Amino acid sequence: MNYEKVANQVINGYQISDEEAFNILNCPDVDLLKLLDASYQIRHHYFGNKVKLNMIINTKSGLCPENCGYCSQSIVSKAPIEKYPMMKQAEIVAGADRAASLNVGTYCIVASGRGPVDREIDIVVNSVKTIKDKHKDMTICACLGILKPEQAERLKSAGVDRYNHNINTSARNYKNITTTHTYDDRVQTVKQAKAAGISPCSGVIVGMKETQQDVIDMARSLRALDADSIPVNFLNAIKGTPLEGTHELTPRYCLKVLALFRFINPTKEIRVSGGREVNLGSLQSLSLYPANSIFLGDYLTTDGQPGVEDKKMLEEMGFEIDLAPLHESACM
Repeated sequence: MNYEKVANQVINGYQISDEEAFNILNCPDVDLLKLLDASYQIRHHYFGNKVKLNMIINTKSGLCPENCGYCSQSIVSKAPIEKYPMMKQAEIVAGADRAASLNVGTYCIVASGRGPVDREIDIVVNSVKTIKDKHKDMTICACLGILKPEQAERLKSAGVDRYNHNINTSARNYKNITTTHTYDDRVQTVKQAKAAGISPCSGVIVGMKETQQDVIDMARSLRALDADSIPVNFLNAIKGTPLEGTHELTPRYCLKVLALFRFINPTKEIRVSGGREVNLGSLQSLSLYPANSIFLGDYLTTDGQPGVEDKKMLEEMGFEIDLAPLHESACM
């Protein structure tokens, strides 16, 4: 497969075939740099050398009734994590202040659970209003679970710019990951946020015993959903979760997955996310050739690479931090 030729076609509106998608996922390691160069041509066409920085605050930990097999916060998890109810407004605002001091453009307010109760929505709404008063250009992303229409409207009115609700895996593989909600429940919440005028963010977790066809289907599903931001997580199999001991990924395959998502979703923010440090190891920096966004610092219940190391990586690779607010972050 001539990756460069197909990349140029993609820039001109072409949608790759399943055969080409499989060729990307099965790219011979000897051709990996050619694939990354081709995916970078697409990425550079739309985003130049800019990288968006995102930071998570886990405002409510554990205490979740869902049985997602990958999650240390689920009801079936035996992982020894810290558990606490919804944080107070002051703590959430303080997290945004810290994010701003680190030049983080997107601040992600995350809470465990099936979906928020009204009291939790109240806390988020009041926090977001205060954050927006202090940091007008900061993009606020909320990730609170399954939303009701009126909750989505309240979040939009408060100033929430983006709502994250990952599809996580393919529709076919979904029953192998969780049974307490459906794939369609996830899709509906993404659509709910979009209907309220909130930018949709939805991504995946790769490495959960899915097939390559599942990976391709995930990328295509997110294209169909028109998700503006796509976090690509790589399973960090946490001890005490049902997927404990699952280690299917290699750093090279992870890079091929990121390239595939760039080829299928050329104009979208592709964020290399949870499990980056564990699964990409010394090849982390190469992930920025297809991806144009990363998380800075820690994840929900697992540690990330120190932020100073992330920034050093960006600088050494010749990338620059994208500080443009969401309403100005259009494709080049």
